Amino acid sequence: MEPIIAIVLALIGYALGSAKLINQGNEALVERLGRYHRKLKPGLNFIVPLVDQIVMEDTTREQFTDIKPQNVITQDNIYVEVDAIVYWRIRDIERSFYAIEDLQGALTQITTTTLREIIAQNTLEQTNVSRAEMDSAILDQLNNVTADWGVEILRLDIQRITLPESVRKSREEEQAAVIKKRALITEAEGEKEAAIKKAEGTMASVQIISQALRSNPDSRDILRYLVAQDYVDASQKLGESSNAKIVFVDPANSSEMFQELIAESVTQEGNGKKNEER
Repeated sequence: MEPIIAIVLALIGYALGSAKLINQGNEALVERLGRYHRKLKPGLNFIVPLVDQIVMEDTTREQFTDIKPQNVITQDNIYVEVDAIVYWRIRDIERSFYAIEDLQGALTQITTTTLREIIAQNTLEQTNVSRAEMDSAILDQLNNVTADWGVEILRLDIQRITLPESVRKSREEEQAAVIKKRALITEAEGEKEAAIKKAEGTMASVQIISQALRSNPDSRDILRYLVAQDYVDASQKLGESSNAKIVFVDPANSSEMFQELIAESVTQEGNGKKNEER
């Protein structure tokens, strides 16, 4: 009776020792007598105790590795600090175990090297405007290497590119200078347009006054009064300014100057009419 019980217990122990449960999303590797034998899929599996040995069980789900900030130099010789995250998954658990000693360390190293290489091929401006293209180039280059490890790189996200303090200040000053330049150009164009409109208005006024003088000679006295009145108003406004420099002009002389301007305008109009008649 006792031998039977011993045999039953041995069979139960053998069954328990040979049964292996693999969780969903995981796979395991079995070696028999020190050599690769087979893979265990999710669910209940059986191995031969003392002969078979599970040497590895790992997930085939998506994983990520956070790449520590790296100091990288761009094509235009500017040092930047780059922070990235790489997402990957094991496609062939056999290769990931036998082809590489430290998978996590190897992924970190190859990602850092590739990141530096791709950024070194781009200027600082390109790293800011061509982020998606750089991510794609890094992804392709990584997959060319990790395919032999049984690993697929799903995506790489460059979290941020940090500029040195000196470069950041220089770019801020440059941007401020550009904004100031645009403001000055806009102001100058506005002043130019205002000056042109003022000159056109003055010319129109002179033509109207010259026509009035030709039709009514008595209006010259009215003109002298208006010139004198403008002179008094302008002098008063200049006197109110704290930093103004006032130049006094004789109203009589200014009237004569204005009359000469009117005469010149009349002459030009007369010449214009003669040319039209011809």
